[in-house]
Amino acid sequence: MYLVQRVRVQAIPVADGGHTAQHRRAMAPQRPTLAFMSDLNLPVLDFALLDAGPEQAALFREQLRVATHDVGFFYLTGTGISGELEERLHRAARDFFALPEADKLAIENVTSPHFRGYTRIGGERTQGEVDWREQIDIGPEREAVTDPEAPDFARLIGPNLWPAAQPELRDVAIAWQEHLTVVARTLLRAWALTLGAPEDYFDEHFGEPSTLLKIVRYPGSTSPEPAQGVGAHKDSGVLTLLWVEPGKGGLQVERDGQWVDAPPVPGAFVVNIGEMLEYATGGYLIATNHRVVSPRHPEDRISVPFFFNPALDARLPLIALPPQLAAQARGVTQDPSNPIHARYGENALKSRLRAHPDVAERWHADLLAARA
Repeated sequence: MYLVQRVRVQAIPVADGGHTAQHRRAMAPQRPTLAFMSDLNLPVLDFALLDAGPEQAALFREQLRVATHDVGFFYLTGTGISGELEERLHRAARDFFALPEADKLAIENVTSPHFRGYTRIGGERTQGEVDWREQIDIGPEREAVTDPEAPDFARLIGPNLWPAAQPELRDVAIAWQEHLTVVARTLLRAWALTLGAPEDYFDEHFGEPSTLLKIVRYPGSTSPEPAQGVGAHKDSGVLTLLWVEPGKGGLQVERDGQWVDAPPVPGAFVVNIGEMLEYATGGYLIATNHRVVSPRHPEDRISVPFFFNPALDARLPLIALPPQLAAQARGVTQDPSNPIHARYGENALKSRLRAHPDVAERWHADLLAARA
């Protein structure tokens, strides 16, 4: 287990906002620091600290606040995910991508107006450029909305597409999502407290979560230059928990204008915040650009991101930060080509229409025309 408070190889000074006056005096002249494992570019936090007593839980919340204010990314250990469940997920992913092409194309996402199912290699775009990966997208299992008066983003609601040749994929995907939903809710409660809000702040405003699980394979590239597995982007929602196949690098995070590697850490998830959490904190917390570089042929790479977001019709109001934190808020990133909406469904629909133009053209030509 990697305990962040015991490993202090590299440190980044941070502001001391959020402490009581007595605590600040006790700490002086030192300031809180983030710790990194040697040769890692992201901080490592231990989720188990939340159950290790009040002092350790407070330490975790402080580390969480600092990590997502300074970096927007961190490794998370101690989540309680069993090695057996990880192995089931890994095996199910490998088995799915090994299916005959016809079995995968039987659930291709172009047959789903809700952007569910299988995306063939080259079928997704980031910043208009082709991503070299294949994947299956799994969302909440719901009936499609047929009300013609429903908002545009209601078109994202609907059933999943499951491979008939691999019924066990559904069971492991559901088990994985159930476990990570508990982790995600706990993280959000920790964020609420460390940002000066009531612990149930996000529970109150989230509604029924709109989750998305992607099971992804990045094929190896024979190009002499680094190839785009997925292009540079920020996640459009609130929170992402990423599982990466052990020993397989490729994820890179932008820090201080440079791309740095974020290799997998055994037993850890890579966690990052999305644009909506940046929005809700007025830019105090930061959504960070990241990308994936394709592995070299004949290697490939499995990764499984789990996106935990509010209900499509939910609006996250701005958190009233304590004055010492508010003074450090940078404001929400302004990008005319990528507006951040207060209502999550508008962000999600924006992202899906851009990422999957073939699905958009087949099922949502009217939305494309309205946004042209």
